[in-house]
Amino acid sequence: MTMDPPAGVLCDASPFPPIGDYGFLSDCEATALVAPSGNVEWLCLPRMDSPSVFAAMLDRDAGGFRIGPADIRVPAARRYLPGTMALETSWGTPTGWIIVRDLLLIGPWHHDDELSNTHRRAPTDYDASHVLLRTVRCVSGEVQITLDCEPVFDYGRRPAHWAYTDRGYHQGAARGDGVNLELKLTTDMRLGFEGARATARTLLREGDTRFCALSWTVHEPPYTFAEAYERLVWTAHHWQHWLARGDFPDHPWRSFLERSALTLKGLTFAPTGALIAAATTSLPETPGGDRNWDYRYSWIRDSTFALWGLYTLGFDWEADDFFWFIADVAERDEELQVMYGVDGERDLEEHILDYLDGYEGAKPVRVGNAAYKHHQHDVWGAVLDSFYIHTRSRDRLDERIWPILRRQVDAAIKHWQEPDRGIWEVRGEPKHFTSSKVMCWVAADRGARLARLRQDFHLAARWQAAADEIHADVCANGVTERGIFRQHYGTDALDASLLLIPLVHFLPPTDPRIRDTVLAIADELTVDDLVMRYLPKETDDGQAGEEGTFTICSFWLVSALTEIREETRARRLCEKVLSFASPLGLYAEEIDPVTGRHLGNFPQAFTHLALINAVIHIIRAERGSLTSKTWRTPATGSL
Repeated sequence: MTMDPPAGVLCDASPFPPIGDYGFLSDCEATALVAPSGNVEWLCLPRMDSPSVFAAMLDRDAGGFRIGPADIRVPAARRYLPGTMALETSWGTPTGWIIVRDLLLIGPWHHDDELSNTHRRAPTDYDASHVLLRTVRCVSGEVQITLDCEPVFDYGRRPAHWAYTDRGYHQGAARGDGVNLELKLTTDMRLGFEGARATARTLLREGDTRFCALSWTVHEPPYTFAEAYERLVWTAHHWQHWLARGDFPDHPWRSFLERSALTLKGLTFAPTGALIAAATTSLPETPGGDRNWDYRYSWIRDSTFALWGLYTLGFDWEADDFFWFIADVAERDEELQVMYGVDGERDLEEHILDYLDGYEGAKPVRVGNAAYKHHQHDVWGAVLDSFYIHTRSRDRLDERIWPILRRQVDAAIKHWQEPDRGIWEVRGEPKHFTSSKVMCWVAADRGARLARLRQDFHLAARWQAAADEIHADVCANGVTERGIFRQHYGTDALDASLLLIPLVHFLPPTDPRIRDTVLAIADELTVDDLVMRYLPKETDDGQAGEEGTFTICSFWLVSALTEIREETRARRLCEKVLSFASPLGLYAEEIDPVTGRHLGNFPQAFTHLALINAVIHIIRAERGSLTSKTWRTPATGSL
């Protein structure tokens, strides 16, 4: 039993920053998380799902990279440069002020003389530069700054060995035993090496500038501050130009949509178009608990919300790239998996890194995700709905897609009567989850619509008959005696996944079963208005302990309340959930409703996708129509 400390006794402060206080950087090939202290505490190279070189967020001895004032750890302010993924941190000290800017550089396309070894989507005019750039400017007074870079390769297993290059004190190269990766640290400061650490210190006076650049490929880093600043500006303008391609409503919540769009772009692996679920692994869903998973992979179920959100905001190219990533793996694999690696890898074997302490002691630390072996029947519905959204945005169905689509519909029809592990990937016994049955209905229903579009009326009739059979079964077995949908056929428990039923148009929003289910979840499956996935004591999920409220489910509730015309309640909830955004406008997977603390992996793509859906629902309701002359309407889809 945990007891509060006696009055007057202070608890030791955690050395780990709150999850929601991290800044997120991306070049669409690698991602990094930066703590308020200025320490880069998460960076995996060369890909988002590669082994880490900095992992202090999972163990304080697993590597970090800090630049900032020598004696101050708490910054005065942090923000993203507007419309960008460039993080700016302002520091005030007793003697002066400095500004640090951090970003992963993007530059012009550089594979002019050779083919890229990674790109499977059409190259654009830009590409990742494979450089983490950090610049410092003293704006008043004088400030002593320090640089401390200590990479530990292979998830904290292999310390770095540093050596000077031909650039003397201004560049060091780091390697780890048995690691096929070399890091170069280039700076206009003078580097020294202390074991596995590269360090530098210097006094900056008003107007002085410094830079450091960590690079990991043959592409050149900047060698002077002027060059570093030029490449910083190029990258910032790239993000602003990218964001300007979108269509955002003129609304007070526009900034939430823009930051969500930038975050989703940052979680996209540009060479293949894959969208990863989050940038991290093993950030706990319960403080100190064992609900710690690796989310650096691409979940098929994200496809429907991803395509809807990206098309809605006008980012058709990104939507198309993710669509074709899904099409690639669906065409290749006879049986579609729940998730894939960012290059379509099938084997995501789960391993426990028991030598890492975990975030605030939360163990185990996992890499890989065993859920890739699960049978989850919502996958077919997600694929078909995404194909449907994609096709309706073009009024034609690509001939390459049709055989893939037929196989997925037939799989849904073949397996819908079997139990599965559901949308939440429970590790208990498989059940007949209602939301899984509904998504099998989505597969058959959307398949029938697309068959009619192709004028294959015989196939459309067969698939429609299957859709009608599934629909009738859900209505007969998936509804409790009090007229609300149940988590699975063997229980009367509620489940937040049931909020998808009105969003996929399984029944009209005026149907009493829809309305009563949405209101039951709002009243009975919430803590201080925020939605839980389910009640752990009523669900065999194979895990011990409690968990926080799932932010995606709270945004689903906003959308569902809007569907049933509870607009006032929907807006009030949306305002509340938006107020829980991190200081930089980001969301983890869960929120503690009492403290507002973010829990789980960060930032979470599915949460930002659900935010877009919820905010657009609210704005449409405010404007009293599904269309508007002032901003783009989405492709006709199911959401």
